Amino acid sequence: MDLRRWHYFAVLAEEMHFTKAAARLFVSQPSLSQQIRAFEAELGVALLDRSGPRFVLTEAGRVAAAEARELLDRLNRARGVIAAAGRGDAGRLRIAYTRSAPGPLAGDLVAAYRERHPDVELALETGWTSLNLARLAAGEIDVGFVRPPVSVPDVEVAVVGSEEVLLALPHTHALTRRRGRVRRAWIAAEPVVFWPRENGPGQYDAISGQVWPGGLPPIVREEPEDEQLMRAVAEGAGIAAVPEHRARALRRRGVVLRRLEEPAPRIDLGLAWRAGPLPPVVRTFVDLARDGTGP
Repeated sequence: MDLRRWHYFAVLAEEMHFTKAAARLFVSQPSLSQQIRAFEAELGVALLDRSGPRFVLTEAGRVAAAEARELLDRLNRARGVIAAAGRGDAGRLRIAYTRSAPGPLAGDLVAAYRERHPDVELALETGWTSLNLARLAAGEIDVGFVRPPVSVPDVEVAVVGSEEVLLALPHTHALTRRRGRVRRAWIAAEPVVFWPRENGPGQYDAISGQVWPGGLPPIVREEPEDEQLMRAVAEGAGIAAVPEHRARALRRRGVVLRRLEEPAPRIDLGLAWRAGPLPPVVRTFVDLARDGTGP
């Protein structure tokens, strides 16, 4: 069906005057009359009662006028939604945090994106670097926070921030009684609690290389998540190196946090996405992560 005729009829039904409707539509009156007759023929029903000095709407015409306005309003909404999707202002974005960075580094970026694109539906979940990379490859998420360095085919990464790494010590440990920063030499042989390297090889190597440059001392216990790692420290199993925001968020009785001597160890937080052309809703998030301004 010709949508132009729906538009013509909707305007005519509002004006109830051919001359005024034609002027509003920027067409001639005979052309408008011809299109209305064609519209009636197309529908197979009379929409106008032309028996009097002025036409009136038939019952079918009144229904057609209401349907025409609803149809045109829906069409305008559809155009707006489609245009917004093309700009990246509408749609659905699947984001995975990493458990080691629940603080402001990732949270502020997501909050800034939500403020700029309030009509985008955000599907948020939490994983860890290796899991987020696997889910990216499988197409299960659109972007994922990771701990660089990361080297995976067909995945791009932008560093979005960094944070200091702190030492978590059992409260009974002798180092808790020392003032100032902890020297690396003092912890060179201390038993360590760590998480499995396969969860995030880049972060694992970055932490161990900066905190224990002479090589890791004995790892006496592995825990899959920072919550369990901090519990193990509180139980006196050993010391641990934990990103600052995570360490402070999970701080518990029996654990003392200390800073290391300069140069203080730091780790980056990155945003990863699949390489290649990006859907607009993903591109706007990546742009914001890359330069902090977005389009």
